[in-house]
Amino acid sequence: MSTKYKATMADTGYFVTITTVGWIDVFTRLKQRYVIINALDYCQKQKGLEIYAYCIMSNHIHMLCKAKEGYLLSNIMRDFKKYTSKQIIKTLINCPESRREWMLDYFKKACKHLKREQTYKVWQNGYHAEICSSNTFIKQKLDYIHNNPVKDKIVVNPEDYVFSSARNYAGLDYELEVLILTMF
Repeated sequence: MSTKYKATMADTGYFVTITTVGWIDVFTRLKQRYVIINALDYCQKQKGLEIYAYCIMSNHIHMLCKAKEGYLLSNIMRDFKKYTSKQIIKTLINCPESRREWMLDYFKKACKHLKREQTYKVWQNGYHAEICSSNTFIKQKLDYIHNNPVKDKIVVNPEDYVFSSARNYAGLDYELEVLILTMF
């Protein structure tokens, strides 16, 4: 398997993107976004994840992050995706959702080709990770992450989007603590 876009180096920063299967808009519901926020918070406190920037869009998540010494980002991403998959399905089943049957059916069909027994598949295989190779790259990705909701015309200003670290960088109330990058 190719390691071109995988987090294979320890103690290295990465720009990471995780995407739902079929680009399904799972995170249009508040409860689903909090599944992600709570899981990221847990990963920071218990699994050695350092997050410098993030944005939760309707069907994908962007992060600038790294694993603390002694941890592997690939293991954190694996555990994060496994846990959030279960929680997303649980939330779909137990909370009001007009697309419930359609989404559950889609996530079920996404498992048909898998070798191992699995009922639902929420996330695409793997994740896209690029090494943060320079300050220029980091600044570019930080701007990209924070401007994603602006580009999609969800908000006018990056800091207006609640589920993004743009609020942290703007000194506003935020949903998830991040480590602010001050090198710029």
